[in-house]
Amino acid sequence: MSALVQLDVNDGVAVLTLNRPASLNALNGALLTELDAAIGRLEREEEIRAVVLIGAGAKAFAAGADITELAELGPREAAAVAAEGQRILRRLERLPKPVIAAVNGFALGGGCELAMACHMRLAAPHARFGQPEVNLGLIPGYGGTQRLARLVGRGRATELCLTGGMVGADEALRLGLANRVVSAFAKDAQGELTRDEKGQPVFDREAFLMAAIGLAKEILGKAPLAVAACLDAIDRGLDLPLDAGLALERDLFAACFGTQDMREGTKAFVEKRPAQFKGC
Repeated sequence: MSALVQLDVNDGVAVLTLNRPASLNALNGALLTELDAAIGRLEREEEIRAVVLIGAGAKAFAAGADITELAELGPREAAAVAAEGQRILRRLERLPKPVIAAVNGFALGGGCELAMACHMRLAAPHARFGQPEVNLGLIPGYGGTQRLARLVGRGRATELCLTGGMVGADEALRLGLANRVVSAFAKDAQGELTRDEKGQPVFDREAFLMAAIGLAKEILGKAPLAVAACLDAIDRGLDLPLDAGLALERDLFAACFGTQDMREGTKAFVEKRPAQFKGC
C-alpha cells in the first residue's frame, strides 16, 4: 500500500504529496498521522530548507475531512479530533522554513484549513477554496474560523463560514487568500494549448508544481536565518499589540547582526556579487 503522504526531497526543497486521489485527498486520521510524521522529518533534516505541499491528481489539493469518520463521533471524541488536527497544522505553520501550498484544485473544509496553515498559497486556475462545514451542521475545527478571518478579514470570513460558499482562484487572490494564481496549461509540440473535448485548456499539474518549486528555490537563495526570523516575527507578532510586535521585530533584527550570514550579505552587496549564505 502506498503512503498517504509522500515526501520527496531535491536540492533543498521537500515536496509533500497528499496521496488519496480516489477520495480527493480527504484528510482522514491515517493521513493526518502520516502528515505529522512527515513534519517531524521537515523539522529534523537541515538539508530541507523549503517545502511545497500539493495533492495527488489534478482535481483536488484536499477536499475536506473524511466525513465517514466524523459522522461517528460524539462531542468528547470530536474535541480530541479537533485538538489533534489543530496541533498538526500549527506544527506545520511554525516551521522555520517556508511552506508553500500548491492548491491544485479543491481546498475545502480541512483542506482549506491545511492550505491556510501554510505560509503561502499558489492557486491553480481551477482551484476552489471554502469552509462548507455549516452544510453538515458543523463549523471548521482545524483552525478555519481563526486563520480565514486573519487572512481575508472578519466580514468575508463570516460570509464564507455561514454560507458554506466557495471562491475561485481569482477571487481568492483578490481577497488575499491566495498569493498567486499560476496559469499552468499543457501545450502540444507546436506550443499550442492542449484542449479537452469541451475546448477547455488542459491543466498541467507538473508545470504547476514546478512553479511552486521555483518560488521555493527563489527563497532558498536568501539567508536561512533571516527567512526563519521573518516567519517567526510574522507568526508571533500578528496577534500582539503593535508596540509588543515592534519590540519582537527589534529583537529579531538585532539577532541577525550576530550572524555570519549578515556579514556575508552586506559584504556581498558592497562588492556587487551574489551572497553565499551558510545559515550561520
